[in-house]
Amino acid sequence: MLKKRLIGVITVRNNMAVQSFSYQRYLPLGKPEYLVENLDRWGVDEILIQVTDRQNHGPDLALIRRLSALKAATPICYGGGIRNEHDAAAVIHAGVERVSVDALLHDNPEQVRSIAQLIGAQAVILSLPISMSSGRPQWFDYRDKRLKSLGSDILSLMTDRMASEILLTDADNEGGKDSFTDQVLNFAQELPLPLIVFGGVTSPEQQRGLLEQENIAAVAVGNALSYAEHAVQKMKQLCDSVQLRAAGYQMGSGGWV
Repeated sequence: MLKKRLIGVITVRNNMAVQSFSYQRYLPLGKPEYLVENLDRWGVDEILIQVTDRQNHGPDLALIRRLSALKAATPICYGGGIRNEHDAAAVIHAGVERVSVDALLHDNPEQVRSIAQLIGAQAVILSLPISMSSGRPQWFDYRDKRLKSLGSDILSLMTDRMASEILLTDADNEGGKDSFTDQVLNFAQELPLPLIVFGGVTSPEQQRGLLEQENIAAVAVGNALSYAEHAVQKMKQLCDSVQLRAAGYQMGSGGWV
């Protein structure tokens, strides 16, 4: 695995890729397949698919199979609707490398142990959206927009290494521009797993500063990668002080440039 990574995030609702703004407002982008193809040829290091409307329906295996059929060279992680170890195994079998769990941490965190035991902790990411709207860090549940404290059961999953990384999201600034806050990051400084930071991480300067921190393994970018065709290349070129895979751009039959 690369020392540091740039992850492209695709949020999906109603079978469409969308721009998400603080999990409150959504703008359509198109079919998820098109975005995966773009991110794959532009040179991100991993693609995270987060489906936010699968609460009672299980994972979207049909979507995963369609994405797997694209045969992208970039590893894909999937989150959304995973309820137990059987769902997680089905997701991996359908064609992705890792799973991200969010709602399950609220509903039945012990199931994460079963998932880690079945598919391996290296294939599990703990998704933690954190809100500072009350002046102190609180765990955000995007389904009902409620806030609560992070319990000892979640912390024990981390200390017991039941996952490989934490997806740390600034829930208040998700979808914003250059707005990931130090308060969220300060909260996570003592967490025992490497961090993927997400939510308002848009400028290469901010990305570089975050990636230079020892406990941050990756930055995840969503909306900002949809604004310009060469966004990945520009981000990687400007993040020249950290170890990132060189950006590429695949032009049909013309190969990589």
